Parts: sequence; structure tokens; C-alpha cells
Amino acid sequence: MLPLAGIKIIDLTRILSGPFCTMTLADLGAEVIKIESPQGDDTRQWGPPFIKNESAYFLSVNRNKKSVVLNLKDPKGKEILLKMVEEADVVVENFRPGTLKKLGIDYDILKQHNRGVILASISGFGQTGPYSKKPGYDVLAQGMGGLMSVTGEPDGTPVKAGYSLADIGAGMWATIGILSALWERERSGQGQWIDVSLLDTMVSWQTYLAGNYFATNNDPKPLGGAHPNIVPYQVFEASDGHFILAVGNDSLWNSLVDVLDVEALRDRKFKTNPDRVQNRDELISILEEIFKRKTRDEWVDMLESAKIPCGPVNKLSDILNDTHIKEREMVVEMEHPSLGILKMLGVPVKLSRTPGRIKTVPPAQGEHSETVLKQMGYSKEEIETFIKEGIIIPQQKCV
Repeated sequence: MLPLAGIKIIDLTRILSGPFCTMTLADLGAEVIKIESPQGDDTRQWGPPFIKNESAYFLSVNRNKKSVVLNLKDPKGKEILLKMVEEADVVVENFRPGTLKKLGIDYDILKQHNRGVILASISGFGQTGPYSKKPGYDVLAQGMGGLMSVTGEPDGTPVKAGYSLADIGAGMWATIGILSALWERERSGQGQWIDVSLLDTMVSWQTYLAGNYFATNNDPKPLGGAHPNIVPYQVFEASDGHFILAVGNDSLWNSLVDVLDVEALRDRKFKTNPDRVQNRDELISILEEIFKRKTRDEWVDMLESAKIPCGPVNKLSDILNDTHIKEREMVVEMEHPSLGILKMLGVPVKLSRTPGRIKTVPPAQGEHSETVLKQMGYSKEEIETFIKEGIIIPQQKCV
């Protein structure tokens, strides 16, 4: 049995933050019913690339889910949703704050139908505060949350991270909040409302950068591939590519000095980490000149043999075909009914007795509309009426 078997999630989310959260819960065994509008999740149209007619973006975060197309603007559609909520453990949504209230399905309404239901709301700026009604996107959270101010090369233009860190991070915080609320409900019998924002996510991840600011009142600066508190701990250029060197303590530094065997590195001004941070520019200049003399792989082999933390800067094509990643089952293949073999990223949480599992490929839009309503007790005639009235839309009629 999977760890979250028996937990039912009603998923009102779209794009990335919410679908990433609900996919994580589904991988761990929760039943996730994805409620889509007649237009479908926005990302079904986000491309290219497409695999045949399916968006690669959508496929990346929607496995292990059932898709029901439901018109929530129709009172009967709302009635169907509230009946679903009566049997649900969690509802997840990432609309702009206030949208659920307009639809008549906010937390106050949901808990009238199910005292123990947990509502997780993911938004750009949270349910409270002067920014709460602003539209929120990952790039805004990265910029406003401070990440872009410390990302990129010194004196360069602010740069966002290559991944949607605010979206994915908010999805992870929402997952943690949901699991916490489920555990607390075991004692109290009551649900609660979880409020997660992209901006709060970016602020919470400042950690030591915020600590440095609180200690000095100085804004941290972008350092390219370097670290503000540890030297050398950054990307270096070899003769044919780039690699990472992470000298996290003085013992490792002494090992590096022995391996490189360059007299200038034995200077007392580089003896301790505070010394090296103080004399960063001079030290990095010496190391940069040394590391250009050999290839990336030569340096990695030499440093690893001395147990000095290092590694190549990989392209996705490198890491997704790496033997270690394959052994860790972080790239998996499944048969898709219309796409053939579909490659997906694996489940990163490895539980020894009840590991997560990818059971189903991402659903077609509305694939489970009729099946789910039948399971809820609706008759064939009622379902046919709902279809005629456009309240639910089965797979073949989705637009």
C-alpha cells in the first residue's frame, strides 16, 4: 500500500505550482481528481514542443491523476463539486485570491459540506496583505523576492533561475502544509485552510543571505557561480568546459593545496575560510589560471581521487542519461495509449517499505468525467443530462 492510499484530493489547480503539488501527493498514493474547465488546463496549449498533440509541459506535472471537465460557473457544476468535497480530504487551488468566494466555493462553504476538509491555496502573494490581489507569476516572485538580485554575474543584468523555482517551491510548501494538516486532523478531527504564496517561498529560501543582511545591513551581490560565505565554492572553467569545486572546510582546502601543489596557495592569507573570503579575488585569480591547464574530466578525476567535492556542470542531456540517475530511477518510461513510450522524471522521495509509484500517465482532458460521476452515484440518465447541458464534458467532446 502506498503511504497516502485512501486520501482523496480534489485538484482545482492549473499551470505549475498546484499541479506539481498534487502530482507529488498522487505519486505517494493519493487519489487526485483534476477538475478542469471546458478550456482545460492552460498548459495543454503551452508549446511547442508537443508530443503528437500533447504538450510536453502538461505531461511533465500531471501523471497519476484523473481528469474531470466540470463547468463551475453553472450552479449544477458547483453542486457536483460540493458533493465531491463531502468525500474528499483535501482541496487544492491556485486561483487569484477572491476567486473561490466569487464561485461560491470558498473555505467557509467547503467546511459546511465537510468539517474535516483541508483547503490548500497557492497564490502569487498570499491571501492577505497589500499585494494579495496582484496577479502572481514565477518571474515576479523571483524578482520581488530577492532571488534575481543575487543571481547572475557581478555587475550584470538581474537573471532569473533557469527553473521556475518560485512555482515549484510553493508547490512543495503546499505539499508539506497538506501533510501537516492531515496529521493534525488525526488529533482534532478538523480541517483547516493552508495559505502558501510564491513570494513567501522566495523569501523563506533566502536563509543565510537574509542572515548575512541582518548581520551587516548590506545587500548581498550576485557572484556568478560563487558563494558569499565559502571560498572556493563555485564554478571554474577548465580547458574544455566547466566544473564545480566545493571546498567546504579548511581540511578540504589543505587537500586541494596538496593536489595542486602551487606555492602561492600556501600563503597564510588563504589558510582559513575567513582568510579566503577576505582575499577572494586574489585567490580565485590564481585558481582560474591553474584550472585552465587541464580538461574538465581530468580535474574532476584528480580532485575526486583526493576526496575533494567536485563535479561537472552538466547539460540536461548529460544528467538525464547518467547511469547514476538511471539507477536511482529518476528517469522512467511508461506506455501511453496514444503517444507510445513516454519518458518522465521519477519519484525523488525513496521510502523503504511504501515507495511512491507512477501508476498512470497524464490524463486526456475529461478522460474520467463520466467514470467519476458514476462512482459518486449519479445515474446514466443524470450524466447524459449533464453532458447535454454542458455541465460536464466527456473526453471526446472536450474543446
